[in-house]
Amino acid sequence: MPLELPLPPAEERAADLNDRYKHHSATSVVERALSDSTIGSLALVSSFGAESVVLLHLVAKVDRTVPVIFLDTQMLFQETLDYQVEVAEKLGLTDVRVIHPDAEDLFARDPDNILHLADTDACCELRKVEPLDRALNGFDGWITGRKRFQGGKRVDLEFFEAEDGLLKVNPLAHWAASDVQDYLINNRLPKHPLVARGFPSIGCAPCTSAVKPGEDPRAGRWRGAEKTECGIHFVDGKMVRVGAEA
Repeated sequence: MPLELPLPPAEERAADLNDRYKHHSATSVVERALSDSTIGSLALVSSFGAESVVLLHLVAKVDRTVPVIFLDTQMLFQETLDYQVEVAEKLGLTDVRVIHPDAEDLFARDPDNILHLADTDACCELRKVEPLDRALNGFDGWITGRKRFQGGKRVDLEFFEAEDGLLKVNPLAHWAASDVQDYLINNRLPKHPLVARGFPSIGCAPCTSAVKPGEDPRAGRWRGAEKTECGIHFVDGKMVRVGAEA
């Protein structure tokens, strides 16, 4: 058997891939990402939040066996947990990996489940960042649902980017908010039940509140604090201070 050559650095691959696929559609990017040998093995990371079903559907149409990593922080709304099961069954996803914070770490650092009251960044690190790092071990990259219209540093988001040696694939980077809603409606996809109750962005229950008419869709995340991002997305080694679903 021929020897498998190591993949070039993620930064080089991201630049080359963006040049080759810059005029492709979201579906085409997904298809190429799951078949291009220069990309390597990918997992889709999903919060199963307000807009997550769009990307999940796009990927499922191409390959239902793609590993889907779902971060159960053990502080999620029950509606999110139920929705995850519903969507996975409806789309026929065959490899959903529900991951949790390490039990020993929780006992040592947040035994009473109140860390979020004192230090939200530390809570997200414990319940999201560290478990995801472990879950992505062995993959060459991951697929996210981030989009340019979400603002901040994402206004220049490309289909492919490099982070900590991994490729990140953003098939919906160029979509508008209306594109997301049109796709939901046209494909008759199930909506997260909390959306109808005023939750356009959904995270952990203690740190997510309903949004009033006229407020920014992210206003209900960590309300009253400067924090707007859980920490799993970085640009140039710095936390991106705008939020979105994974």
